[in-house]
Amino acid sequence: MKTIDELLSEGVAGKRVFVRADLNVPLDGTTITDDGRIRAVVPTVKALADAGARVIVASHLGRPKGAPDPVYSLAPAATRLGELLGADVAFAEDTVGPSAEAAVSGLADGGVAVLENLRFNAGETSKDDAERAAFADRLAGLADLYVGDGFGAVHRKHASVFDLPKRLPHYAGYLIATEVGVLKKLTDDVERPYVVALGGAKVSDKLAVIDELLGKADRILIGGGMAYTFLKAKGHEVGASLLQEDQIPAVQEYIERAQKSGVELVLPVDVVVAPGFPDLKAKAPTHPDTVAADAVPADRMGLDIGPESRKLYASKLADAATVFWNGPMGVFEHPDYAEGTKAVAQALLDAPGFTVVGGGDSAAAVRTLGFDENAFGHISTGGGASLEYLEGKTLPGLAALED
Repeated sequence: MKTIDELLSEGVAGKRVFVRADLNVPLDGTTITDDGRIRAVVPTVKALADAGARVIVASHLGRPKGAPDPVYSLAPAATRLGELLGADVAFAEDTVGPSAEAAVSGLADGGVAVLENLRFNAGETSKDDAERAAFADRLAGLADLYVGDGFGAVHRKHASVFDLPKRLPHYAGYLIATEVGVLKKLTDDVERPYVVALGGAKVSDKLAVIDELLGKADRILIGGGMAYTFLKAKGHEVGASLLQEDQIPAVQEYIERAQKSGVELVLPVDVVVAPGFPDLKAKAPTHPDTVAADAVPADRMGLDIGPESRKLYASKLADAATVFWNGPMGVFEHPDYAEGTKAVAQALLDAPGFTVVGGGDSAAAVRTLGFDENAFGHISTGGGASLEYLEGKTLPGLAALED
């Protein structure tokens, strides 16, 4: 795929450049609680603006139902982008309507405008090719060139990600180029030992990547809510813990495959339990207990890996030459259940090799728990996109940039 450096070498002064970013940041009302994804696109936007381009930044935020919804407005993200750029950023109150047209036509060379949430238009996410194409045509009318830099959305066959690049000369931004380069280190000529740590709530979200990694990783560490389906598959009692009973046969098959293929599948040996899920807003003390992973009481819910599991997982990461981590080890948002996720994050920092935090809740946990982002080899901006890449899937947004 062509890169932004090639575009800049050709000259962009006075050209309207559409940058498909990922500004899908968490909000508390209108307050951004984690601006990592906005910061990630700044290098691309700044390079284009400094070269005299008229930059049109577009993104989705949340899951509005194809119509304007003020809860999902990109206005706070536009304000934050302006702060990070140290420049005024125009904000269009629609995507392809009169406000967008006015914002774009009002741009001077080096100016930046942000369009309102792309998903306020049903054509962005439509499964109907013609409806998506019609929206992409209108977006294309705003610009001369396209730069894809929203890695967190490249696994979606959406108008601004898949259809629009086909209508304009297209290039990969700095973020996408970096993300793809990192993921190739996890799939091509991987340095070993290659250790993967997987957490999060649902095992069903990770089955495909586990399937792929069983032939590639040396060790797979399982934590989070998904661990209890693995423990149940081994015949252990998991009490009131999160459990996907319908996935037990698949998990049993993967446990057997791991044994046959020589992949070390590591499960918790102890877990932190409580009578129920904690109040994440109050964060009041919940007085949890630690029990053996094969003996969770019937009236208790597992919410984190225990102290012996933390030591075990750290030891399994200690000699890793390559590490990929996706998904917290417990309910890290509450201090009583954050220690497992902290332990894995610290083990990545202590590991001698190349460490990748695979986006989503893992990236949020790193920032929430106070770790230095720059100390990790790479923190991805796209959890779902990273997983699908590792699964070996073709990502529509990357395929469109490669054409």
